[in-house]
Amino acid sequence: MESAYPLPAGVSWSAFATAEPAFADRVAARFRLYRHQVLATLRKDGSPRTSGLEVSFSQGELWLGMMPASRKAHDLHRDPRFALQANPGAGAEIADGDVRVAGRAIEVTDPAVITAFRHTENPPPGPFHLFRTELTEIVWSGLNAEEEEMVITLWRPGHPLHESRRH
Repeated sequence: MESAYPLPAGVSWSAFATAEPAFADRVAARFRLYRHQVLATLRKDGSPRTSGLEVSFSQGELWLGMMPASRKAHDLHRDPRFALQANPGAGAEIADGDVRVAGRAIEVTDPAVITAFRHTENPPPGPFHLFRTELTEIVWSGLNAEEEEMVITLWRPGHPLHESRRH
């Protein structure tokens, strides 16, 4: 089903990493700190649904894998828009910053791609849905303790990296 809202053009993880390699490394490192992340999808009535999820970086893509017939998979089949937040961890402070990624998730059904994905690090056991992401926005926010300020770094396809600071 097509979204009722116009969707900005998204890009692959590799296109993002080519455009902003240092920022891409920082974002991927933050996601790799924990196995489980937080995925937000849209329910049929338009309200948000958050779910735990494992992500994978391989073959130049950021992948979302999920169990067959899961609610989050149904949500993405209906409306591909998603937001993904790196696991904030157990502490009150997020020492490595907070990372959020937004875009569209496109299900991949090509058996060759699924077979290749099964040979990546930590492949899911049994059957699964596999979604390739098209990224529309990536945000890192954190504290610069020396300057006692919040730093927000934003990237969108076709735009330069933008950093803002708040005291």
